[in-house]
Amino acid sequence: MVDPVPVNHRSGFWFWPLWTLTTAGMAVAIGLVFLYVPDERVMGAVQRIFYFHVPAAIVAFFGVFLLLAGSIGYLWTRDRRWDHLALASTEVALLFCTIVLVTGPLWAKPAWGVWWTWEAKITTTLILWLLLLGCLMVRRYAESREVGARLASIVGIFSAADVYIIYKATVWWRGQHPVVFAPDKAGGLAPKMMHAFLTCMPVFFLLFALLIFVRYRLACLEDRAEAVLDRALEN
Repeated sequence: MVDPVPVNHRSGFWFWPLWTLTTAGMAVAIGLVFLYVPDERVMGAVQRIFYFHVPAAIVAFFGVFLLLAGSIGYLWTRDRRWDHLALASTEVALLFCTIVLVTGPLWAKPAWGVWWTWEAKITTTLILWLLLLGCLMVRRYAESREVGARLASIVGIFSAADVYIIYKATVWWRGQHPVVFAPDKAGGLAPKMMHAFLTCMPVFFLLFALLIFVRYRLACLEDRAEAVLDRALEN
């Protein structure tokens, strides 16, 4: 039996400040998106999905890189804390990747006339979603927790490789996906739109940090509960 990862109860102090900042930030961001930002000249009101779609994608990619760090750390040290980080990153990155795949078609239908197109960037994003889901599935169905953690770490490394492919997809292959932040367009956004986007980005990162914090602590508590149950069964 592996000793559980100790839970630092003092770290729980940061939950409420983080939750308060996230909640207040979300209220401000939603107000800016729906009350401050003007309609886009071509796409109209549907363009407002951009302020949720793009930050969700960036945060999902950041979550995958955190998953990469946790995966490599666990494979190198076998320290359960790295695995807890990898697990938390997998679940949170999967959540934000799901938001990307839901908001994308909602934006694509008015903009392109279709809900879905198998262009490179969208297809590789779907592959990322499947890889993240695969990380959770191998944990669930592996013969032991340790084997599941190792297999999930390997899949997590492949997930990070796919993020790079997604990033370069519009460069390597032509597609319909727009390049919003092109250097020759000076950002491609009007000032009010940029203000809203620059507000939404940190808010999404605050939400990401809050979810990672809660899920990591939950993983540590699950470890302790499992250890207590194992000792009770041994006695």
